[in-house]
Amino acid sequence: MGSLLLVRHSITAASAAGRNLGQRDDPPLAEAGVELAARLGTAIARELEELPHDELRLVTSPAQRCRQTADAIAAAIGLDPAAIEVEAGLLEIDYGDWDGLTADEARDRDPQRRAAWEADPWETPCPNGESGRDVARRSFAVLEPLEAWAADDRARCAIAVAHNHVNRIRLCALFDWPMAQYRDRLSQDPAGYSLIGLGSAIPVIRRVNAAP
Repeated sequence: MGSLLLVRHSITAASAAGRNLGQRDDPPLAEAGVELAARLGTAIARELEELPHDELRLVTSPAQRCRQTADAIAAAIGLDPAAIEVEAGLLEIDYGDWDGLTADEARDRDPQRRAAWEADPWETPCPNGESGRDVARRSFAVLEPLEAWAADDRARCAIAVAHNHVNRIRLCALFDWPMAQYRDRLSQDPAGYSLIGLGSAIPVIRRVNAAP
């Protein structure tokens, strides 16, 4: 049984302030985020001590906050940074007109659309942005082949560094929960990671949103 470690990037100024950060800005990690990413790298290294990983792949969203988090993981596990794979399909949801806003500011701006999105973010797109289904379409095209690669050999481990919505949507699918509930049923803290065993008939969820 191979393994997947699904990781959210570390802290940014936007995440610390509760503001939407999608695709329209590309800030670095905050100072606290750099420190947390280093601790995350140590935690991932410890996980790998217990996991077979004759073959390992580290894949990341191209967003700077994910790249920095992936670099910290690579440093901790002794992986050449040149081996990190970058996949645009793992980018965060496009919040559209809500990018940079808090939840309350988005509700004040578009109360009806926000209510519909909160009720069903899978089908309802952000204004001039994406829905959860849109995110799944592009991110699953990256994650499903990566999971298939890991599942093919118990000595394979894949690490994917992505974002809040990307990870919750994928975990919701792996749990076989209603996709409209992905925001209600799952949390993804900055630098939180989930560990999934792959290769049996159904995925084995070993950790969800573990803190480094």
